[in-house]
Amino acid sequence: MEKIAWVTDSTCGLPEAYIKENNLHVMPMIVNINNISYREDIEISKEEVYELLKQFGEGAKTSQPAYGEFVELYEQLASEGSYDKVIAIHASSALTGTYQSSVSASQMVDLDVEVIDSKVGSFALGQMIRKGVAMAQEGKASETIVETIRHYTDHLEMYLLPQSLEQMRKSGRVSTAQSVFANLLSINIVLRFENGKIIIDDKIRSKKKAVRYLFQAIEQAYKTGELKELGIMHAGAKEKAEAWKKELLEMYENLKIQVEPLVPVAGVHAGHGTMAISWLKENK
Repeated sequence: MEKIAWVTDSTCGLPEAYIKENNLHVMPMIVNINNISYREDIEISKEEVYELLKQFGEGAKTSQPAYGEFVELYEQLASEGSYDKVIAIHASSALTGTYQSSVSASQMVDLDVEVIDSKVGSFALGQMIRKGVAMAQEGKASETIVETIRHYTDHLEMYLLPQSLEQMRKSGRVSTAQSVFANLLSINIVLRFENGKIIIDDKIRSKKKAVRYLFQAIEQAYKTGELKELGIMHAGAKEKAEAWKKELLEMYENLKIQVEPLVPVAGVHAGHGTMAISWLKENK
């Protein structure tokens, strides 16, 4: 059986217990709130990020892990000399330079490294890692594992319902014109990942109808058989996320649903209270 080292970043959203149990190497994203920088999941938890975001949301931002930390990690893995393969999976390269930093750093060591652009983040990224780790534990070849993960990068869904268009305008995620227009007409924007980029999927007049839009996307995916496990993510709105879970389980009793905090690299820009859903397409 090949010995594989797993590398990712804190946008994976995986719990600390799972990370420790499977010896994952997780590079922390940087969150800056109220002019103070924190290393995500090391110096501040996701829950603490959203508590601060309620008070100091204006001007909050995120940045990628330091390049030097990637170099140190790959040098450490190479010096250990016990790995046959390193598989690194990172947040969408269209949103952060983390993937490219990992690629560049991996090329500086004598080590067999496969760096994968997940084209997403949060729940779907974490699911790719879970599936890859499970395959490795079953003794599957690293080439097969990489092929499977790369398949999922093109077969996934993630929708976001931002709480604050003003926060997205300040972070450059939507234009001033879009923000003003949407606010004047009380329009809710539904965002969606498409080939690694976040696009505006629809503009809806009420929050209630926007939620229904997401639920209809879930219904369609469930009916086709592509949706087996759903992630409901929230930017500091756990009660709402749990309410969504309860409602959906009443409709789809065989559906597995996980509730978790939305990773701050998305939540900081979309605002406190943002909701999101995501899944990997299982029958494609």
